[in-house]
Amino acid sequence: MLPAQQGYDRAITVFSPDGRLYQVEYAIETVRRGTIAVGVKCKDGIIIAVEEKPRKLQISNIAQKIFQIDDHVGVAAAGYIPDARSQVDNARFFSQSNKMIYDEPVEVETIAKHLADQCQQYTQYAGVRPYGVALILGGVVNSTPQLYLTDPSGTYISYDAIAIGSGSDQVTDFLEKTYKDDLSLDDAAVLAAAGIYLSSEDKESTSHIRMAHIKTETGLYELVSDEQIENYAKTAKEKYPHDQK
Repeated sequence: MLPAQQGYDRAITVFSPDGRLYQVEYAIETVRRGTIAVGVKCKDGIIIAVEEKPRKLQISNIAQKIFQIDDHVGVAAAGYIPDARSQVDNARFFSQSNKMIYDEPVEVETIAKHLADQCQQYTQYAGVRPYGVALILGGVVNSTPQLYLTDPSGTYISYDAIAIGSGSDQVTDFLEKTYKDDLSLDDAAVLAAAGIYLSSEDKESTSHIRMAHIKTETGLYELVSDEQIENYAKTAKEKYPHDQK
């Protein structure tokens, strides 16, 4: 006979006596063990940035943790990335369906709620497991930047700036202390780069940083070039030197 805790540990649909779903907590722990991802909203748009750790012989010119959902929406992921790809495909289909039905760009909150609803479904049925990934969704709709976070429990929350993954508590504290409402897009990118350096073991190079932005003036998702990332990283080291130690 299984010990009491182990029995609740194995059953996704059963609450433990202290009101916990252990499998959901394990999925959230998977997110905490992933490399850092950061999202920052500012007056000029949205910045999403991630840390990727490619192997020496890996061709790393294609981002693995940043995805485009629609012309105006991007996603950064932390956790089990194959699950992220599945959710991204779902979000793309949902976004295009919304466009065909309503003939207008889908709200970022609508996508976040759709993905969170799916995550919640996977916490209440036997024979499935929770998604082991959290997503930062950022976009611009009607010239208004929007930033949301979803997690394996099915929660979705709007933020001005947020970090997920390994070291996210430390990075979120840093964002809370340094974030301002009147940041420009460049300032937000510098802040995101500083947050990644704060969590990362690599404090010098920029090869492990991937970044994308959605500008308010265009409303279009664009990847940030390696040259721009180097400039942002250089400024981040100068502006926040105490956070790079």
